[in-house]
Amino acid sequence: MISTRILTKLVLNGRFQLIAVFTLFLILAACTSEVEVTRQVEVTREVEVIKEVEVVKEVIVTPEAQAVAPLPETASGAAIPQDKGYLVEDLGDGLYWVTEGNYQAMFLTTGEGVIAVDAPPSIGEKYLKAIAEVTDEPVTHVIYSHSHADHIGAAGMFPSDAVYIAHEDTASQLARPNGPQRPVPFGTFVGGSPVPPPTVTFSDKYTLTVGSQTLELEYKGPNHEKGNIFIYAPKQKVLLLIDIIFPGWSPFFELAVTEDTPAFIQAHDDILSFDFDVMVTGHWDRLATRGDVEIQQEYVLDMQANAVQALKTVDFMAIAGSTGFENRMLLFGTYLDAVAKECADLTIAKWGGRLGAVDLASESHCNRLMESLRID
Repeated sequence: MISTRILTKLVLNGRFQLIAVFTLFLILAACTSEVEVTRQVEVTREVEVIKEVEVVKEVIVTPEAQAVAPLPETASGAAIPQDKGYLVEDLGDGLYWVTEGNYQAMFLTTGEGVIAVDAPPSIGEKYLKAIAEVTDEPVTHVIYSHSHADHIGAAGMFPSDAVYIAHEDTASQLARPNGPQRPVPFGTFVGGSPVPPPTVTFSDKYTLTVGSQTLELEYKGPNHEKGNIFIYAPKQKVLLLIDIIFPGWSPFFELAVTEDTPAFIQAHDDILSFDFDVMVTGHWDRLATRGDVEIQQEYVLDMQANAVQALKTVDFMAIAGSTGFENRMLLFGTYLDAVAKECADLTIAKWGGRLGAVDLASESHCNRLMESLRID
């Protein structure tokens, strides 16, 4: 059964389309006692046709569902012009960022062509409109920040003869053939499609100079996934690193699905080693400052300390006394859930109201941190 708590949290977050609301509403209507369903069945000789007319009497919103914490002011971002569906802003000296509210990308005009960094499918062709809004230069270079399709899956819209640049690990991941490792085409579930393979790769550092502009690319390890690179515009003092910092918010669930928890934590110090004024982070509707990085670092380190505390205090044998030892998955699952919840409770008590969605995401972060403390 789908609870009203799940539906209400989604509604309050306001992060999905009307069709999703309608679909969930119908599922909820079929599963709860608050819905009366009238079924009229017509049977023909060739096929049985079932027509269902669902009459919603009332959906009860429980106190638990209303307990989702309000978003703090820190989570507020730029207003997206509704007539365009995207925002493009000048970061100085020919550098721009573009967002539709959930994803971000960056492009640089050079006098000899545009350097596009990433191509999120959620922005899609609005990205091309944003570029055309400020320049008539063609896109001549495309940089992939990393291999994830939700950030580069629309790159096929750029010219096929452009220079495509990525870290060598990104190139390797994009080169994986269809088959057991990739049962559906790249980008299928995020609105993207297969992308042009990188034509230029590097291992540690790469400096790209086109016309009057320079970008410095550097790899410092698998902070989100292998191949996720720092892209720095020294003239503009702008840094791009994707899927690490979520300004004003708790990171996306499970430390933004990081593949390496210690490297994710280290990335905060790596970011702060750059001389930047603002940072393009890949998500949501505002740029990050150094202060945002420092606040998130404090939040993550607090959670790590809380995970240590929870691992020390949650009583494994007391839980075993309740679950028994026969079903080992039940025992260990119950124990690990209890540790993550204790860690999250300690975190929310301090951080609730300081960052967006702390109440929703902290337990998943605690899971990642706890497992890293146990096995890394």
